[in-house]
Formats: sequence, structure tokens, C-alpha cells
Amino acid sequence: MSWAGFKKSVNRAGTTLLQKTGQIERTVDRDFAEEEAKYKTYEKECQQLQKDAKGYLDAMRAMTSAQGRLADTIGVFYDAADKTSEGAMAAHAYKRAVDDLDSGLGREMDAPYRTTVMEPLGKMCAYFPVVNEHISKRNKKLLDYDSARSKMNKLIAKPSEDPTKLPRAQQEFDDTKEVFDMLNEQLIAELPQLLDLRVPFFDPSFEAMIRMQCKFAEEGYEKLSGVQRYFADNVRDDYAAGQLDAQVEGVLQEMRELTICGAS
Repeated sequence: MSWAGFKKSVNRAGTTLLQKTGQIERTVDRDFAEEEAKYKTYEKECQQLQKDAKGYLDAMRAMTSAQGRLADTIGVFYDAADKTSEGAMAAHAYKRAVDDLDSGLGREMDAPYRTTVMEPLGKMCAYFPVVNEHISKRNKKLLDYDSARSKMNKLIAKPSEDPTKLPRAQQEFDDTKEVFDMLNEQLIAELPQLLDLRVPFFDPSFEAMIRMQCKFAEEGYEKLSGVQRYFADNVRDDYAAGQLDAQVEGVLQEMRELTICGAS
């Protein structure tokens, strides 16, 4: 930071302190405050959306990986019992299905999801530091403006013996007011435009996300439906009637009756 920049920072810190103690009037711009509040809400929501979008993709990867591990373990159970049984064939079919789903995640979702969802979100969020820098600059110029106005008003109320002080203070006030007004008006005009663009900007991403989820779900249903042909025709009816729960409970009861599994 240059010496001039350092002096400005010190002066602005002093102005802020004097405003807190009521010795310098603080300019309140309700129009800007309203637009800034809307913008800050939008910034927070976009950053949360970016985080959640990444979390969704990570969760999809974790799900397909977990399915693969489940399939491996189930296959070991059935192969150890009878590799030629319907259960073993179903386990192998399930393994093939989840492997296809795992590879399909990268092909049908991972790369397209990054291109159509994550990248647009990243581009939008990249604008926020730039906008925040302009807001910060506007706030600094506001402090300069308030400070210059206070100096000028004091000289008007109590004229100095030096006749050049008031004209200099007036010029400083005019200069700081011009710079502040320019930045303030620009932000009041452009912040609403940024918010208005959010729907047309995110519409294509939202549609792409829904289409990808739908395609992945359809493929998952199709592949896993193929595993059902290895089960008896009445399995689905038994499940709907609650009979499968009874069968599982019956096997658990048999396990409890074994000496090595008996309750102590």
C-alpha cells in the first residue's frame, strides 16, 4: 500500500469512529441498502447452490460405489454356497447391473453435469468478488464524502481566518460527491439487472439437471429390472403382502436357536 493509500485508510478509520460517536453525520441511502440486501441474499443462495450441486454429484458417486461393494459381498456369499443357484446368478446379474450404472454415471452424468450445472454456477459465483469490490469501493468513497461534507460545514459554521480553506473544502466536497454519486448510481442501476438475469441464466442448467437425473434413473430401473428375472414370480407379491418380512424373521429365529448365536 502506498503512503497516500495508507493515509486514506487512516482517515477513513477516523471518520468511521467519529460517525459511531455521532460527531460526523452518516449518509443513509435506503435505495442502495435495499438493493444491496437483495444482492447479498442472492450471493448466499448461489454459493449454497454451488455447494449442494457438488454434494449431489459426490453423493451419486458414493451411491454407485456402495452398490458395487454390496454386489461384491453378496456375490461372495452366494458363490460360497452354490455358484449355480438362482441366487448366485441373481447376484452376478446385480453385479453386472451396478457396474454398468457406475460406468454410466461418468458417461451420462459426471462430465455433462459438470459442463451444464457446475461450470455455470462457478461462472456466476466468480462475479461476486468483483461486485463486492465495487461495493467496498463505493463504501470507502461514501466515507470520504461524509468526511468532506463535515469539514465544509464546520468551516461554514465557523469561518477560518485563512480565506482559502473554505474554497478548498468546497472543492473537496464536490469532488468526493461526484465520485460517490457515480459509483452509487451505477450499483443501484446494475444490481437489480444482475438479479433479473438469474432465471434465464440458470434455466438451461436446471433443465439439463432434470434430464440427466431422469435418464440415470431410467437406466437404473431398466438394468436392475433385469435382475428380477432370476427370482421367483411370486417374490414381488410376497413382498407386497409382507410375507418376505416373515421369511426373514423365520431365518433369524433359526439363527438364534443355534448354540453359537444363542442369547446369553
